Amino acid sequence: GEDVKPFTPETAKEIVMSLQQPAVFCNMVGDWPALHWNVKYLSAVLDGKTIEFRIGSKTMDLVPQFETRCSYVKATLEEFLAWSSGQPSCLSGPFSCFEYSKYWAYADYKYIARIFEDKAEIFQDIRWSDFGFPGRSGKESTLWIGSEGANTPCHLDSYGCNLVLQVQGRKKWHLFPPGDTSFLYPTRIPYEESSVFSKVNVAKPDLKRFPEFKNTTAHVVTLSPGQVLLVPRHWWHYVESIDPITISINSWIELDADHEARVEEAITRTLVCAIKSAESPGDEDIWLNPTEVEATSHEINLQYLNKAVSAYFKCQKANVSEQTRPSSTEAERVTSPSHKRRKKQVGWEPGGCKLLTHEFGSSTLKAEKFQKIPFGPHLIQVLPQPQETSSTGAVKSDYRDLLHENEGGHFGKLHCTRKQLAMSNDCETPANQMDSDGSPNASQTALSTNDLLDCLVNPHVISLVAQLLLE
Repeated sequence: GEDVKPFTPETAKEIVMSLQQPAVFCNMVGDWPALHWNVKYLSAVLDGKTIEFRIGSKTMDLVPQFETRCSYVKATLEEFLAWSSGQPSCLSGPFSCFEYSKYWAYADYKYIARIFEDKAEIFQDIRWSDFGFPGRSGKESTLWIGSEGANTPCHLDSYGCNLVLQVQGRKKWHLFPPGDTSFLYPTRIPYEESSVFSKVNVAKPDLKRFPEFKNTTAHVVTLSPGQVLLVPRHWWHYVESIDPITISINSWIELDADHEARVEEAITRTLVCAIKSAESPGDEDIWLNPTEVEATSHEINLQYLNKAVSAYFKCQKANVSEQTRPSSTEAERVTSPSHKRRKKQVGWEPGGCKLLTHEFGSSTLKAEKFQKIPFGPHLIQVLPQPQETSSTGAVKSDYRDLLHENEGGHFGKLHCTRKQLAMSNDCETPANQMDSDGSPNASQTALSTNDLLDCLVNPHVISLVAQLLLE
């Protein structure tokens, strides 16, 4: 029957918490009211309320289009719909300044609990309890509304794993495993807590500057309405809207490993803020992502680090106690509400440690565990895609739609009013400072603060520093 889902909540949760490769759930959300959340419906619900859109250029260059290089407007969904459907500019409000054929717009990271704060009943349109997370609804979810070409630069999320529901239109996901981190040239500039960016524009890679990128293993999938993508912990992803209008909803699921990750993020914040704040006041490097309100002081950062360390040991102690007690039923293990960005507030006290690392948290699963994963028409693997090098040196991926048979704490993203920003944060070596073989000219190359930070706060280095600090 239509009401029978292919996986029970218990089985779905075990898949989410144990699977270490991306996969797509099908036929799990057919009765969710949120599937009717198209732009016209949401526009009526918001009733003229404005939300912030990020505006980017459809012209692709070799540098990632970081949020610091975008413009921002506040507009209604009605104005967005008018702009994206080619209606007269008098109806598109602030979008009228941007030619649709040249620009895309993205209302990203919109916490549903915030934008629908006066319509709490809408939270129940999203039912993550079907995936084994009772009590998790739209209140712990995030909304994304984009036009064709809207994209998120390639990055990994420091915390949790990710469940993404596609509601309207299609999005193409390029995913890379954690083992590809060094090939993606990680950077923390622009700085945003919990996001490690790649210097590579994976849609148009510069293989002369980033030759190791050719060693990556891309997993590419087109997500269609009604499908739910699992993005496992620390998988890199670049996401692009490929239809005129796309809407998706996601929720980040907390993991025990997040406690150690918060220690790592606190170390990173302390180093980045201290070093970048020491630069000349006249330096025009806009190193903070627009999601970060300000560079916090060294004193506040140390307080945050101490709280993160304290929470880590509290979690360790809870795990030891849990293992010595008789095991509880799955229904008693309720996850605490989570959001991707657990920010820098000094008063923040991390939630309890609810997901048991000894049961689900291992980064490397035994072979027999994978044999139990019920892949099939209702759970589709996102497989590695072959790559070929074109005559121009750019990497092409096989963009076949793998799913063609199955088509159809506190809030962290603190947005503030900004001027239009357009600049590159990448630590580039100018062409005239390169030798003929493409290597930097030692007599002319000057190391920058960002070059130093790329080494100091490299994820591998920070992981080692955190381990030493905790010891």
